[in-house]
Amino acid sequence: MANYILKRLLQLIPLLAGITFLSFALMRLAGGDAVTYLYENAGAAVPEEVIAAARAEYGLDRPFLVQYLSWLSGMVTGDMGVSYVSGQDVFDTMVSKLPATLLLTASSLMTTLLLALPLGILAAVRRGSWADRLIRFFGFAGNAMPNFFAALVLMYFFSIRLGWLPVITSENLAASLVLPTLTLALSMASKYTRQIRATVLEELNQDYVTGARARGVRESVIIRKSVLKASMLSILPLLALSVGSLLGGTAIVETIFMWDGVGKMAVDAITMRDYPLIQAYVAWMAVIYVGVNLLADLACRFLDPRIRAGGEEG
Repeated sequence: MANYILKRLLQLIPLLAGITFLSFALMRLAGGDAVTYLYENAGAAVPEEVIAAARAEYGLDRPFLVQYLSWLSGMVTGDMGVSYVSGQDVFDTMVSKLPATLLLTASSLMTTLLLALPLGILAAVRRGSWADRLIRFFGFAGNAMPNFFAALVLMYFFSIRLGWLPVITSENLAASLVLPTLTLALSMASKYTRQIRATVLEELNQDYVTGARARGVRESVIIRKSVLKASMLSILPLLALSVGSLLGGTAIVETIFMWDGVGKMAVDAITMRDYPLIQAYVAWMAVIYVGVNLLADLACRFLDPRIRAGGEEG
């Protein structure tokens, strides 16, 4: 197992390097930078000499590869640079925004599991019933609804019409957390409900379930101790992708609800062409995705002896 983990970690190095290089190149191809943005919005004409001096101060006048290698060497040593706009250390800025995103991720994932697991199992056990059809209908609708539209609908009913919850983040953290959590959980729960239903149905048709029923084992025991464990092998990779997308991809929801997390920070940085913050966010997303996928892969190897045996033979 240790050799396998080491091998996977070594494979991640060129992947992360490629992701950061492409993101660095795409930002430069997009045109503009923080210096240009700031002086264009200064409200008065600024001499070209001043703009050139500012670009030289931040190293934006250097060749592309020199800028990338300088950033990469700093990233490897733990130096993410300084924000062009705020002048603050990028690492400190990321750390200050991270707890809000982690809180939103944890609450959304917990809500998703609380909704998807019972609904998916119920739809599979009651296949073809009115409950199954109703769950599938709402699952399809929730999966097709974009996050920004779900956010607007929830804001309209719970904030504007009923007045129960704040429209944007306020001092009441618990109340402010409800709407962004529901926005993220609705789409994920819809997807997981369908996946859990399909996986449980597949397992219920296996021979070991037929044998357990013939021995008189209760249906609830079969589902709880056998079917769910076997189903987790299919659900875990999806769960890992959802954790990665939540930690790195909550930008739209955080911006709508003014949730002061990493995602909103990235949107603001993109608007102002703040390269160090954008690059740190991209690196953060890449590390999260590959790290969580690695953990899910190891969890599947732990749960299924066949995967372990295949890996050892390979």
